Amino acid sequence: MAKQGNSSLTSPIDSTSVAMLRQLDQYEPDLTVPTATNIDNIISGIAKDEKEIYEQALINFVVKEHKTFDICETQGATQDAQKREQLWKALTNLAAKTDDNNLLVVVFTVFRILSRDKQSVSKLATPEWMDLMISHIGLNSQTFEYSDDTLCKIEEGQKVVWNVLFNSKKLVNESPNNGLLDKLLDRMSLYDKVRIPDAIKYYDAQFIFYLTTSSTDVRRVVEESNGLPLLITVLKVVLKEASESGPSSSLPVVLDNRKADIACESLKALFSITLTSSGRDEKVKQYRELVDILRSYLVASTASLDKTWQLRRSCINMLVNIPAKCYRNLITPVAQSTSLPKSLQFESHNMIIIHEILMFLEAHFMEKLPVTNQLEQFAPVLSVLLKGVTTHRPIRKYLRTQILPPLTEMDKRPEETDTIRGHLCKLLTSPITQLRDLAAELLFVLCKCNVNRMIKYTGFGNAAGLLAQKGLLGGKKDAAEADYSSGSEDSETEEYTEQRHLLNPVLGCVDKPHPDPMAGMSDEQKEYEAVKLAQRIDELSKSGIIQPCRVGSDGKPQPIKHILELQEGLTANNDDSNIFLLTGTSLL
Repeated sequence: MAKQGNSSLTSPIDSTSVAMLRQLDQYEPDLTVPTATNIDNIISGIAKDEKEIYEQALINFVVKEHKTFDICETQGATQDAQKREQLWKALTNLAAKTDDNNLLVVVFTVFRILSRDKQSVSKLATPEWMDLMISHIGLNSQTFEYSDDTLCKIEEGQKVVWNVLFNSKKLVNESPNNGLLDKLLDRMSLYDKVRIPDAIKYYDAQFIFYLTTSSTDVRRVVEESNGLPLLITVLKVVLKEASESGPSSSLPVVLDNRKADIACESLKALFSITLTSSGRDEKVKQYRELVDILRSYLVASTASLDKTWQLRRSCINMLVNIPAKCYRNLITPVAQSTSLPKSLQFESHNMIIIHEILMFLEAHFMEKLPVTNQLEQFAPVLSVLLKGVTTHRPIRKYLRTQILPPLTEMDKRPEETDTIRGHLCKLLTSPITQLRDLAAELLFVLCKCNVNRMIKYTGFGNAAGLLAQKGLLGGKKDAAEADYSSGSEDSETEEYTEQRHLLNPVLGCVDKPHPDPMAGMSDEQKEYEAVKLAQRIDELSKSGIIQPCRVGSDGKPQPIKHILELQEGLTANNDDSNIFLLTGTSLL
């Protein structure tokens, strides 16, 4: 018997099987027939042209094995492997000579089940077989008729080709030479001229994404074949078709789940082909056009919240590869007749896209993601925000009002507040260095590269890592600070002014009074505790767990070899804030 996959048939005929039965509804599946017998009947029936025998066997096989991933009757022994090859050839011969679309759907379903086997697929999917599939899924003719009669056959055929490519690196590498890639691109160029069903568009986009991700050669071919403008056109077609079926063209577009899937796959394919592309001048115009399209997708809604977040994520990932100078197109002038809320208007700019990106980040902060998932979820959106604030003043000023509003409550440490600022401060001590650096750089730019302002909003303990990297621990000013205007927008609130003298700059909040731990101790007891502390620090230092440091002339921490070097530093600077303890490479 065949081994079943993760799920097994819970009833004699389930919903998927019923869909298959509609193709050859004159037959009643017989699940008592062994799989090996069905395979023999398919092979012999096709060879002898006994239609009733092989069609009945096909229906039996599909209904019984459509969830199977390891068919024992075609695996293992040499005889079983030959049986798989004989079955594949028989089905190929049948698909080559029949024009019955209902029969082809069932044949392709058997192909799909067989193509789940990674070991044999490269051998079975011959160039002749691939040519046959290319023809049946409508890639051989630009005048192919995409009717209801052919749709089910094409969709099932695309699933077969997907399985074959997924299980064979060899066939992926052959796609630029066997016509598959070129003909996929040719069909996608027809999207704005011919009405092609969304189900077909989805698999076409998925093919391009997978092929370009799996092979650098394919990626290069697609890029040289004007893949960027072609995929931009696909995104425009999806928007156009969605707006035509929507209630009003003036409202943000609403995408059904299938159109959202097409857009996501197209964006992922775009991400793949632009991954290594430079922002050459001739592409800037295309990138600006793409940003204009992304604006529409970033405010679009879908049939489900999950799809909406998936679409947002794909747009943000795509923005990572777009040159920062094109981000200017994310914000547009506010029209006089607009009904845009005042909160989304800033210095006569429409900030709804920046707001949506920020809300996407905040929503993920609220999910309390485990550390292992944080890089994938946070890094793209932080990269996009950082590129925006670094290159475009209105974006920086708007995000500063949203992320670093004037301080009114200083009772909690910055990282303990349930705000975007608080969550970013938590990332400043993240063990994921890439994430930590992105969050630190974003906050530093929002603080106009001003050290004092950075400490004010994050606390010195959180900011120390960034300041150490930039050589700003010794009180130096960052060179980039001169690029920003004066601190007129950094007005201090009444609450901050009243409590400023109580703030602990290391913690970034008001330090509540603590009982004196040495109260009631004699001088001898205090001296004893001090000596014991020094001994423990010396033990940790000798074991390599910590290393005493002082701030060097470059503003960065420098390890010392002897404790007396600290005294020299104190004498020179008369400032005990220059003493640090390092654990490994992280500043404590």
